[in-house]
Amino acid sequence: MCNASPDLRQQLDGLRPDPAGGVRAAPMAGFFLTDAEIDHTAGLLLARESSSTLQVYGSDAVRRTLAEGYPVLDILAHYCGVQWHTLEPARPLAIAGSALEVESFPAGGDAPRYLGDTGPPGPEVEAIGLVFRDRSGGGVLTYVPGLAELSDDVLERLECSDAVLVDGTFWTDDELVALGISDRTARQMGHVPLSGAGGTLEAFAKLKRPRKILVHINNTNPVLLEDSPEREAVLRAGTEVAYDGLELEL
Repeated sequence: MCNASPDLRQQLDGLRPDPAGGVRAAPMAGFFLTDAEIDHTAGLLLARESSSTLQVYGSDAVRRTLAEGYPVLDILAHYCGVQWHTLEPARPLAIAGSALEVESFPAGGDAPRYLGDTGPPGPEVEAIGLVFRDRSGGGVLTYVPGLAELSDDVLERLECSDAVLVDGTFWTDDELVALGISDRTARQMGHVPLSGAGGTLEAFAKLKRPRKILVHINNTNPVLLEDSPEREAVLRAGTEVAYDGLELEL
């Protein structure tokens, strides 16, 4: 499972754990964290009664944050416990018990707000993207729900994928400012906006190979409205908007 959001129970509804693991076996093999934000990690606490140790993958910076700034790992240590698997940029890691491997890459962004003012973003606080490869079938999926920069390295990774699930949080850079919700822009919050010069849709026009799907969409983003001109612009750009229950086969 990629990230553990607060609606973890609803996401797992209907999934059945391995009978060999007992009635409290977790119905997932592991969690892959792209950052230490509350909305991506709070769900770990909902898995605390697992009969087996939780397998969690992420950067060492995220591990330190979840141990010191927001002590999720310390809390879980009193319940099921956590076995941490460190993801290092550009170093593929085989996922035990499967034909998959995962490779992380920096995606930029700022520190979680609960850490306070830590200064400008840097490698110690930035989010990561994840590239999953099937070593048997050859399929490649890239997942990057928090994208702060569309660097050449990021675009190259997206182009080499069969499908990409990419940050679609905001339509415009000043979306929350214009609505009076926040005084920070999308880019200041670590998200490249979809529209405008230098936006995600403009960059997507250069990608020929992957199926392009937007995820992590804020409830202020008009692309969620099926009859909106913004949704039409997304579809014209050859991009999809993810929905609950979407299944991909690579």
